[in-house]
Amino acid sequence: MSQQPSLSQVQRTALRGLVEAAPVVGEVGKRFSSAGHEIALVGGPVRDLLMDRLSSDFDFATSATPDEIEACLDGWVDARWDIGRAFGTIGARVGDAVLEITTYRADSYDPASRRPEVSYGGDLEADLARRDFAVNSMAVVLPDQRFVDPFGGLADLVRQVLRTPATPAESFGDDPLRMMRAARFASQLGFSVAHDAMDAMRDMAARLDIVSAERVRDELVKLLLTPRPRLGLALLVDTGLADRMLPEFPALRLEHDEHHRHKDVYEHSLTVLDQAIALEHRLDGDGGPDLVTRLAALLHDIGKPRTRRFSDDGSVTFHHHDVVGAKMAAKRMKALRFSNEETNAVSRLVELHLRFHGYGGGAWTDSAVRRYVRDAGALLNRLHVLTRADCTTRNARKAERLRQTYDDLERRIGELLAEEELASLRPDLDGRQIMETLAIGPGPSVGKAYSFLLERRIECGPHSEEQARAELLAWWSLQSPPDTS
Repeated sequence: MSQQPSLSQVQRTALRGLVEAAPVVGEVGKRFSSAGHEIALVGGPVRDLLMDRLSSDFDFATSATPDEIEACLDGWVDARWDIGRAFGTIGARVGDAVLEITTYRADSYDPASRRPEVSYGGDLEADLARRDFAVNSMAVVLPDQRFVDPFGGLADLVRQVLRTPATPAESFGDDPLRMMRAARFASQLGFSVAHDAMDAMRDMAARLDIVSAERVRDELVKLLLTPRPRLGLALLVDTGLADRMLPEFPALRLEHDEHHRHKDVYEHSLTVLDQAIALEHRLDGDGGPDLVTRLAALLHDIGKPRTRRFSDDGSVTFHHHDVVGAKMAAKRMKALRFSNEETNAVSRLVELHLRFHGYGGGAWTDSAVRRYVRDAGALLNRLHVLTRADCTTRNARKAERLRQTYDDLERRIGELLAEEELASLRPDLDGRQIMETLAIGPGPSVGKAYSFLLERRIECGPHSEEQARAELLAWWSLQSPPDTS
């Protein structure tokens, strides 16, 4: 029998240095122990500490009840909240540190839902047994900093594997969302999933159907915002979980045969996602993960399976997959309860992702460039990233040509933005000026006149007010009078 790994000297030093690195942890231990309660740092913070990745979010498990937790925090924390009180959790903030302190639990689950029937447990080990993976089932008892690892989490940490404390069938049966968490932690930590857990995920994928759309969405978002979402997404597809919550994505694995060869759309989409992540520094903000861009990269080609057509010469086409894909993306995101703002943004990016390919060798007129900017609106920088990421050709000369062409388009956009304020493109006359020029009141005609002037602005650039009024009057003279019968 191989010897179980023990804490290395480095890890012991890390645990001993915990109070120095985060004095708030030591203070929590003192306050609860002096009040006669057991308390331990648990879960992800312990795992991350042993991986030398200390954060400012700390989870604790304690013998204290929620009322007793609040009593221990009174007069010390900067803020406190009890939104999780029904589950035995009290949250607090001390400086930059965020604390979640939960009474020992020993949940049982209704097999028809993932909602636990919360009951308080009697000890730390029982509490750790209800956690998702062994690497998240380690604890440091405070204030003496005693390391507790009843399920071999340290060994899994060394082997970089995700394994459930209980049997996978029991763990995933209790909470099917843990199957998605396996994919998320695989991406977040770069770990593999134990074979028995993988088998259970395949066998139990249908259990995900009992989880609410909002919880599935939240877990998908966490996965997409990890440094390497490709790993977890591939795991969702390979186990059949993606078929239950994002079926349009595994559908991209189009069949190949010796007569109809085309790019692997599934692998292409994952590569586009990777490349979009590498370009996020080009976006506004701090260069961190951008959910809208990542979703658009993942979903940009989901219209291809529905639009695929084979020609007699063996070629394959996907005409209008951008428009079809935009509608599919919106439908799926609504089903997953994404916000309207996120849904509209992703759908619009999917719809626009092919627009650049009409640019050719820079043959667009200034009006075409203005229309590109206007149609993208506030999504322009994201569209830049998505379009650049969508080049996955292995032909180096073709890739360089596409890059240079897009560089040219961005240069022209920058020049026109500087000259014409394209970001806030509007007609040269506002609604009040239109009504004044045409001597009409509010109504549909004002909207039609506004659209006409906007088109002229896009086609010809800015006009003086005098020129705009003259063009408006000329257009108005050609309109049919309104039907007053």
